Amino acid sequence: MTTYEWGRADRIERAAFRALLRVPEAIRRRIDLRPRVIDGHRLDPDTNVGLQILTRLPNKEFDELLVPEARREMALRSWMFAGDPTPVGATRDLTIPGPAGGIPARLYRPLGVERERPLPLLVYFHGGGWVLGDIDTHDPSCRFLCAEAGIAVLNVDYRLAPEHRFPAAVDDAVAAFRWAHAHAADLGVDAGRIAVGGDSAGGNLAAVVAQETKRSGGPMPALQFLGVPVTHLGATTPSRELFARGYFLTKANMDWYEAHYLGDADPSDVRASPLLADDLEGLPPAYVAVAGFDVLRDEGIAYAEKLTAAGVPTTLRVHTDAVHPMLTMLGAPLGQRVLAETAAALKAALA
Repeated sequence: MTTYEWGRADRIERAAFRALLRVPEAIRRRIDLRPRVIDGHRLDPDTNVGLQILTRLPNKEFDELLVPEARREMALRSWMFAGDPTPVGATRDLTIPGPAGGIPARLYRPLGVERERPLPLLVYFHGGGWVLGDIDTHDPSCRFLCAEAGIAVLNVDYRLAPEHRFPAAVDDAVAAFRWAHAHAADLGVDAGRIAVGGDSAGGNLAAVVAQETKRSGGPMPALQFLGVPVTHLGATTPSRELFARGYFLTKANMDWYEAHYLGDADPSDVRASPLLADDLEGLPPAYVAVAGFDVLRDEGIAYAEKLTAAGVPTTLRVHTDAVHPMLTMLGAPLGQRVLAETAAALKAALA
């Protein structure tokens, strides 16, 4: 976790984005003169206008940057699109014992909840291709889910590649879940209502944690929340080609992430590609949310369908007008809508 300083140009760009969103919705939709329609679905107008603005800026793609530069750019984008922080009752930074040392984490509790009443808990793994992201880039989303779902959230800062390649992130994610389960009473949470979840690479880790805990005989999560998940590394799907460029996450980004994460490891290892697991029967219930304009759309849908076929209670939600970072765009109406729906689903599932 690194704290960055933002320059004058960064602040101007953020202010311009916020100013655009203050324009009445009817006017913003009229600005969307060239709507993007793919597979019969129209891209969210605000997102389309934002993408048109971004393509005119001299920004490099993550895969064109050195890893430290890409991490700073990820943090900048998170700060730019996050909106105002959602109030929660309490936050606490802590360290979880891990297989290679301490794993930093942040615990959130909602407002107006007595400490004596055990809460459901979501153990959250952030996105960023196993290379980028940290507690702070996903702090806004975790705060929102905590407040809106009325649950505790544990935001886990697992080890990143290329310094720590596969399966380091998996090992940390499994360790974090097991620690949370073992220390539920100390955390003020209900051991029987601990979910795992995350977005993108974090959705991948949540799916893998569910599979790994089942293989080891438990305890298993009560729910797996898989947001825009990577489920098949190196996949060749229509969505990876349809949305290869121009929708935030690109095919080249994914190739870069996967190369840094795997190194020489086998991409067909089910701890990297959970879609390839033979037996999904007996896994925890799943809530899978995918974006319609996303390179990862098809493999997310395929995993939800495979879970359903294995008899796992699964809800698949396809946000047809959304792009990949829909769960981290709280500064925009699209992100607010998607996260609010996600929080409602978590609240209902963990009640």
